[in-house]
Amino acid sequence: MATRTPDPTELDDLGEVRDASSSCQRCELYRGASQTVFGTGPTTAWLVLLGEQPGDREDRAGEPFVGPAGRLLDRALEDAGIERDATYVTNAVKHFKFEERGKRRIHQKPNASEIRACRPWLDAELRLIRPSVLGLLGATAAQALLGSSFRITKHRGEILPCGDHLMAVPTVHPSSILRLPDEQRQEAYSALVADLKVIADQAPAR
Repeated sequence: MATRTPDPTELDDLGEVRDASSSCQRCELYRGASQTVFGTGPTTAWLVLLGEQPGDREDRAGEPFVGPAGRLLDRALEDAGIERDATYVTNAVKHFKFEERGKRRIHQKPNASEIRACRPWLDAELRLIRPSVLGLLGATAAQALLGSSFRITKHRGEILPCGDHLMAVPTVHPSSILRLPDEQRQEAYSALVADLKVIADQAPAR
């Protein structure tokens, strides 16, 4: 008998949503991934940072943004004046999509149907956390929320409406900076920090 995939809309507690996501079979990605990588952070976070999907390191650890891109993001957040521990980080897709090349597992971009299949988990996170700002890291994250025609290059660093009482600020994914030649990396990193400072300026007054 097939396992029934839990319905996040039936749950009103983020911990229950996290537990339910561990048995998700809404698409075929669960077959290859080690585990579901759900979001982490405070349930009252004013800021949610949304990436594409977990990478190899995240798939093994079961937490988002713990690999090289996550370390770069942590540094950029600090330079932008955002407390990493005060943010909730997650991904549009909760399973690692990859192809094997020898002993390596190489990242593969999730397709539209996989992003749609995972959307209920993201919707549940946003519904229960109720952030005021959403930082969209990379094209996949931005297009998942703002439509397939959205282009980061045209709108990065802008404050855009994204549903009721929610603002979104798109920027690049930290992993894209790591793939650049050394001579281009600092400029790209500075541009990411500038985008994150736009987000920092939206933080609620204490």
